[in-house]
Amino acid sequence: MNILLIDGHPDEGRYVSHLLDIYENALPAGSEIERVAVRDLEFTPILRHGYRKRTDWEPDILMIAQKLDACDHVVFAFPMWWGAEPAELKGLLDRLFLPGFTFAYHENDTWWDKNMVGRSADVIITMDTPPWYHRLAHGNAIIHRWKKQMLEFCGMKPVRILPLGQVKFGGAEKHAHKWQARIEKLARTIRQARPEKKELRLDRFLNR
Repeated sequence: MNILLIDGHPDEGRYVSHLLDIYENALPAGSEIERVAVRDLEFTPILRHGYRKRTDWEPDILMIAQKLDACDHVVFAFPMWWGAEPAELKGLLDRLFLPGFTFAYHENDTWWDKNMVGRSADVIITMDTPPWYHRLAHGNAIIHRWKKQMLEFCGMKPVRILPLGQVKFGGAEKHAHKWQARIEKLARTIRQARPEKKELRLDRFLNR
């Protein structure tokens, strides 16, 4: 299985990277693993023209697009800041998840093709907000957006999201063993809803 790990923290040596290490070490033997840290990529995070015209990809965007296209399973890990992912990661998503590549709008109706069918995803989110409070006070907004408006929108399924908090005030130390067990379980139980439907989409997107 080809697995892509994406570290979304803009700083190195942080807790998110440690959690991604746990995930990587628990993957089944024989897994083909690609790991990318967004902080190491060189690209402009602004989708300058929206979808009106294509913004040329920098080499690092092309590189991660190739890895995403090839993967069977993708993992994102990042901290939640102000209810969202860090800006660099959001910029990567804006530049990478484009119509014609990860999805395709229909010309004559409001529906779309989910071009990432056959792939699955896990998302690990650290937060200073306790997950129960985030659910009650904010309706799990970031979880619903990543799951319904992004990854499942593009066809990935299942999409499993693991919110971990409260990290501060000793929460990370207090819950270390429990969180490690949950992450290891995710890594051991990867599956795709419809693996036979996976298609490579990048060459078609680049050459249209």
